[in-house]
Amino acid sequence: MFHPVVEAWFTRRFVESTPIQAQGWPVIASGQDVLLTAPTGSGKTLAAFLHCLDALVRQATAGTLEDRTEVVYVSPLRALSNDIRRNLEEPLGELRVLAAEMGVPAFDIRTAGRTGDTSAAERRQGAKRPPHVLVTTPESLYILLTSESGRRGLSGVRTVIVDEIHAVAPDKRGAHLALSLERLDALVTEASGRLPQRIGLSATVRPIEVAARLLVGSARSLPAVVDVGQRRDLDLAARTSSGQRSTIAWQPWRARIVRRWSSSTRGVSWSA
Repeated sequence: MFHPVVEAWFTRRFVESTPIQAQGWPVIASGQDVLLTAPTGSGKTLAAFLHCLDALVRQATAGTLEDRTEVVYVSPLRALSNDIRRNLEEPLGELRVLAAEMGVPAFDIRTAGRTGDTSAAERRQGAKRPPHVLVTTPESLYILLTSESGRRGLSGVRTVIVDEIHAVAPDKRGAHLALSLERLDALVTEASGRLPQRIGLSATVRPIEVAARLLVGSARSLPAVVDVGQRRDLDLAARTSSGQRSTIAWQPWRARIVRRWSSSTRGVSWSA
């Protein structure tokens, strides 16, 4: 599925793919919008990013990678955005070293962050030479879409990754982000005649349809959903002392407890 350099890097760093990665990569590769939902620490961020980095590596090694932003990562958490940018630099550096070992032509894939903490010098540099991967927040994305230089830099975007979508679903930040995503769609469509792919990342969320609709808006079809939520095994016991048991009708109460829990849980086995 991946370029030999990317595949070699992954097998060196990780024992095997996680369920969200194994199930998510084929869907992402198909080009359709997708919502990946799994518990924290399941590897869903890498599931989204690795396919994007693979596409950039393929373009770079083929000599077709342009000086434009291809991937936009949006997180409502500023600290997470800063962490993502730093965490991207490490695998990109390792990919460059590994490419040299494998005799693959050198490539330069750039990342940059745009948040409220970004300095004026960094903003000017990003306007002059757009990063291939832009890490930002909903508010900073809105600001970029209102400036001429920002719109110019975003006109070639191919993929938008929306992280922590469950965190903005209940409030006006979600509505504000949805509007910015629609503006980005209009910008890219006008420049290239295509829509950027949207990849949503969420912790386990219910109802999942709400997060899915927020990701794509009303104009697109609902995204494919890869749901790898975890259900924990429970060892549940209702205990009473022998003295209490002699004074109440225990058997009917036990039956009622079991029926109530059975009707509200799934995948749970019961024993007397």
